[in-house]
Amino acid sequence: MSEVTLTIDSQKVTAEEGISILKAAQGVGIDIPTLCYHEKLAPHGACRLCTVEITKGPQSRLVTACVYTVEEGLKVDTESEPVIRIRRMLLELMLATSPGVKMIQDYATRYGITKTRFDIEPNFCILCGLCVRYCNEVKGKNAIGFVGRGTERQVIFFPDIAAEECPKCGECFSLCPTGVLPSNYALARLPHFTYDNIRL
Repeated sequence: MSEVTLTIDSQKVTAEEGISILKAAQGVGIDIPTLCYHEKLAPHGACRLCTVEITKGPQSRLVTACVYTVEEGLKVDTESEPVIRIRRMLLELMLATSPGVKMIQDYATRYGITKTRFDIEPNFCILCGLCVRYCNEVKGKNAIGFVGRGTERQVIFFPDIAAEECPKCGECFSLCPTGVLPSNYALARLPHFTYDNIRL
């Protein structure tokens, strides 16, 4: 397979052509924060925490490291001032949305955030889509999905589909970085689906 050479945080890195910046960085021990990445799923860039700054020639811009692929001669800065600024803003929003989530609290601490300026009614789901994408892409069941747009967007179970198709694997629970269930989830609608027979 072809390889490219790029620079990540002043470190020369040789990476397989076509892989993401995130994966190339992970391969050399550079930690880029993310809440929505999973190696079994197509990269989605939903949480945007993996934003990095890239430079090609005279131009620099911000991209999400999980979806942007490596290129020959590319320069990547994972902790530049613009990167840190956008991560801090995203984490403040997430703290407002999901104040009790340990992963978010840990990332907030890493970037020196102790409180949020945003007055948002907590609903805990950060819409990363891991549960939806795993059910759809890996299991092929489509028992859970997104509805609504903008501020009305949410994740729901589709009871009629889930009652017949849900594989009871528990991945929708274990993958969720916030550890919450969709607001319409009701075990009574899924008589075969109980906490005793799912794998957490």
